[in-house]
Formats: sequence, structure tokens, C-alpha cells
Amino acid sequence: MLKPQTIRKVAHAPDRPLTLVEDEVPHIGPGEILIRVEAAGVNRPDLMQRAGLYPPPPGAPTTLGLEAAGEVVEVGPGVTRWRAGDKVTALLAGGGYAEYAVAHEGCALPIPAGLSMIEAAALPETVFTVWANVFESGALKPGERFLVHGGASGIGTTAIQMAKARGARVFATAGDEAKCKLCEKLGAERAINYRAEDFETVMRDAGGADVILDMVGGPYVQKNLNILNELGRVVMIAFLQGPQAELNLMRLMLKRLTLTGSTLRSRATAEKARIAREVERHVWPWIAAGKVKPIIDSVFPLTEAEAAHQRLQAGAHAGKIVLTSNG
Repeated sequence: MLKPQTIRKVAHAPDRPLTLVEDEVPHIGPGEILIRVEAAGVNRPDLMQRAGLYPPPPGAPTTLGLEAAGEVVEVGPGVTRWRAGDKVTALLAGGGYAEYAVAHEGCALPIPAGLSMIEAAALPETVFTVWANVFESGALKPGERFLVHGGASGIGTTAIQMAKARGARVFATAGDEAKCKLCEKLGAERAINYRAEDFETVMRDAGGADVILDMVGGPYVQKNLNILNELGRVVMIAFLQGPQAELNLMRLMLKRLTLTGSTLRSRATAEKARIAREVERHVWPWIAAGKVKPIIDSVFPLTEAEAAHQRLQAGAHAGKIVLTSNG
């Protein structure tokens, strides 16, 4: 396939709607592949970057978009796994909101059999994040009680399925009854409507939690510590209710708890490639077995990226929002 002279991509500026502009085709370097993007996932870090709160790492594309699926059209020097024509889904340092994007070869994975490009584009950011935080930092084991906040989000729906596939007992919080029903359909034995119930009380009555994945922060942090069992772990990946919290650390000390957190984008390429290998080894078989599947909330053409962001910002979505480059 011949590369075009120019491509369309989404441009952003402070306090301005997203717009579609023309630009040069991205150049690839050693160890990189050029992907003709068919679909790209929309994630909260995109909203943060747009607002100036999450700048891309040095050398990363400034265009939004941390994951995409499509066809490899060119490979750089040293690339051994991929060749032109391969269909891949990839974790990106940026640039997914475009017709063409660059990925490191180690951060790309084959599209699981039976999944569409749209479904495949919804995998990398969520699956890599859940694996690195729940299974590596959180060390979730079969039989343990796992709680994920925001269970109907892209991260949440993925975490529920992956934890269930691991053999954990899964609990989730969500903002309405429809979202709670979705969480339970995906494998949560109890979904807690945080607008109607106190998750701390519910989880304490259920026997507490061993691992918690939190993207809320703020007042949730102390409540998380309160419900953790001995040697329990909380992993922070976002803070929708603020990055600051007043804590009583006595419970952390007495129960030997762990409170940690991380971001994915800032990790070294080699580390992300390592996570990709673990994901392919452990999670891709779960997808093949039907135990894990991306939940798609809605699909927007690239021309309607602004509407996609508005839906994500409003918080009414359940699952992933995806952009397609065919519009």
C-alpha cells in the first residue's frame, strides 16, 4: 500500500474545540512501525492532555491518542516481528487520533481472532493498565477479593473481566443501576451504586477487600484503607475527586497495607514492551477463550472527536469510546 502525501489528524488547543487538520505522514525510526489507523481508543488521559494537565513525554507525538488498531504499512530498521500488511493493535506514546500513527514494535500485538478493529483498538491502554497495576503492583491472586472503582468505565469493565478470569472474587462501584447491572453481568458478584450506598459499609459486610483499583482518589483513599484486609493493596491510577487526601495511617501500619500508584505513559518503551509480552502471554488466551472482551460504549468518526470527548467528559458512557478514521 502506497503512503499518502498528507494525512488527517485531530488537533487540539486550550479552550478550543477539537478540529481536523492535514499534516505530513509521521516518520518512523529504528524499531518502529507505521500503522494505517482504522480505529483509536478514547481515554481520560486524552482529556487531561487536552487541558494541559498531562503533557506527552519528551519526543512523543503531541497529537492525542494512546492506542490504535490498524494495518502495518512500513517497518523501520531493526524491526523483526512485523511486516507490511500485518494487522495489529498497539499502545502508543501519542498520535492515535490520526489516519497514520507510529508505534514501537514491542508495544504492538496481533489482533485477537474474532475481534473487530474497533474492539481491538479498545484493548491496549486498558489491558496494559490493568495488568501492570492489578496483577503486577497489586499482585491479585485467585480467591482474593478485588474491588474496582468506576466499574463501568473502560478500565473498570476490563478489570472486572480480567480479575474474574484470574479466579478472584470481584466487586465494583458504579454511578447508577444500569451500570451496576453491567458490572454484575461481566463478573462482579456485587456492584455498589455509590450514589445510593456506602461502599465502605457494603465491603466491610462482604468481608473486606484484598486489592483495590482506584481512579477516584480524594475521600476514597481513607475509605479504601478502612476496608482492606491484612496485607491488602490499593493501587491508584487516577484521582477524579482530587489528588489530595487526609489519611489516618495507623490502619495502614497495623494491617501492613500497601498504598501505591502509577502512570503508564511515562514508562520507558522497554518496560511497556515487557508488559506487552505479559499481556500477550496471559490476557490474549483469556480473550481467545471468551473470558475477556472489550465493551464498546460508542463509536465516532474522526471528524466527531469533539463529540466523543464530550461523552467521555459527561461520564454517561459504559465501556470504551472509539474513533474510526473512515469519517
